[in-house]
Amino acid sequence: MKSNICKDILIGIAVGDALGVPVEFKSRETIAKKPVKGMIGYGTHNQPPGTWSDDSSLAFCLAESLCTGYHIDDIASNFVKWLDQGFWTPYGVVFDIGNTTHNAISNLRKGGDPVLAGETGIHSNGNGSLMRILPLLIQTVNLKFKERFKLISEVSSITHAHPRSVLGCLILMEYAKKLMHEDPRSALWTLSLDFSNELGDLTELEKEMVHFSRLFDGMTSSEYAGLRKTDRKAIEATKFIDSAMPSIAKVGATGIRSGGYVVDTLEASIWCLINSNSYKEAVLLAVNLGDDTDTTGAVTGGLAAICYGYDTIPDKWVNQLARKDDILALSERLHQYYLKLNFEHNQIYHTK
Repeated sequence: MKSNICKDILIGIAVGDALGVPVEFKSRETIAKKPVKGMIGYGTHNQPPGTWSDDSSLAFCLAESLCTGYHIDDIASNFVKWLDQGFWTPYGVVFDIGNTTHNAISNLRKGGDPVLAGETGIHSNGNGSLMRILPLLIQTVNLKFKERFKLISEVSSITHAHPRSVLGCLILMEYAKKLMHEDPRSALWTLSLDFSNELGDLTELEKEMVHFSRLFDGMTSSEYAGLRKTDRKAIEATKFIDSAMPSIAKVGATGIRSGGYVVDTLEASIWCLINSNSYKEAVLLAVNLGDDTDTTGAVTGGLAAICYGYDTIPDKWVNQLARKDDILALSERLHQYYLKLNFEHNQIYHTK
């Protein structure tokens, strides 16, 4: 178990987000003229260096709620407090929010079931739930697949309830879970082999898999099983060659879209992980893709920190973060809850 995966996730998200805020909405071509190489300020939102956006704010709102256990009503309440009271914003004011998230929070204010607040239309598949869901890994990591899916679906659906958005969050979280123990390419490999079988009778999600095909169109599990029966050495040789990997591993940057669509953000973030070798490389690759730079940076940053750890994030970037000490304190509170969950899980496991 990592020393503090909660710190990895929260700081990882915030740094990637803050790197992207000043150039959000700028095209790849425009950024290429003056690539992002470190923490800068102002730009798109006229915010000082180290300022993170709604991506991190809502991730922190989720993390804050999880410190006392999983309660969907409390998570939703924190989202409302964020928009109405500036809760978990860098400076007490919300300066960025997506339309789908705004509409969902308007629904939350009216009361009712938070899981029914999110929009379900085909055009409501932005990355607004994907960007904030990684802290939920603390709650789901030791659960069975169907239990993980239930919580991920609920938390996504507070704002984004279409099955495609839910599936995007599920894929992200399954990849993140594998990154706790595998390198980015190996994690993608095993994800692509296992995931479709895990879906089982979740037919609503199965129908949406076509939109994520570039993450799952490598060697099939049956092909792998056949290879395993014939030649163990071939398994090791084949496992990491490009021909066996999903096609997302074979495209160049021109084949990666980095806008606000949930599929694009998920693909871009995983692509950045498998085409880099450190936290710094991954997040700079993500931000320099352009367009929705804060979200691609935040998701990539969270994943990269899970893989490489908090200690690999440049100190200069961490020290520039708005409310750095508050984020670190939140990560410690969440870590204490994570330790409690792990203790309870191990107690149950060893008594069976």
